[in-house]
Amino acid sequence: MHIGVCKIQLRIPESQSLKAKRRVIKSLVNRLKNRFNVAVAEVEALDAHQFAVLAAVSVSNDAAHLHKIISHVITFVETNVDAELVDYETEFFF
Repeated sequence: MHIGVCKIQLRIPESQSLKAKRRVIKSLVNRLKNRFNVAVAEVEALDAHQFAVLAAVSVSNDAAHLHKIISHVITFVETNVDAELVDYETEFFF
């Protein structure tokens, strides 16, 4: 069993309230879950209006497949127009 974790730091420049931020984050989380079948949650900066930290996790029996999924998640977040990717960290457990 292989586990891949990606911690994604986002900036949401258009957000002026927590309600606006959560609308953007909820939309992104749902799209990631549906498209890549990963578990996603907001894990840090819960009360910041313009910043969010998401964690995406996937489990696979093939390490190459896991790397591919995590890289596709990062690429998808980079092309997202509602939030700007600031930084990300990946960690794999084999």
